[in-house]
Amino acid sequence: MCTRNSPSLTLSRQALRNALTRNGWNPDTIFNAELALAELIVNAWRHGNTTSPVVYFSLLGITLHVEVSDESDALPEPRTPSDLAESGRGLQLVQGLTHRWGVDPQKRGKSVWYELDSVA
Repeated sequence: MCTRNSPSLTLSRQALRNALTRNGWNPDTIFNAELALAELIVNAWRHGNTTSPVVYFSLLGITLHVEVSDESDALPEPRTPSDLAESGRGLQLVQGLTHRWGVDPQKRGKSVWYELDSVA
């Protein structure tokens, strides 16, 4: 289990990668986990107006659970951007890279989470 309150995308990805590598996860699945984490952190910065989102992850058996919490009450909604749009695909990417994802409103803000099962 790891909890971070850091604006550093690099350090959060590295902590996740190290934990999954130590637990024998396959490199493709680790890449998917890192990319999904990056999307949630960037969304917290951009849409959650939070410079230091709280990143939490845990491994329970073969399941990775990752949460990124921000201070905005606005719940994310997947969009269907035009072919030429430069943004708006983040949640579609998270959905495609993970097995499950969702949003939990909090007293202050929200937590966006995903789960990924090991395919070792």
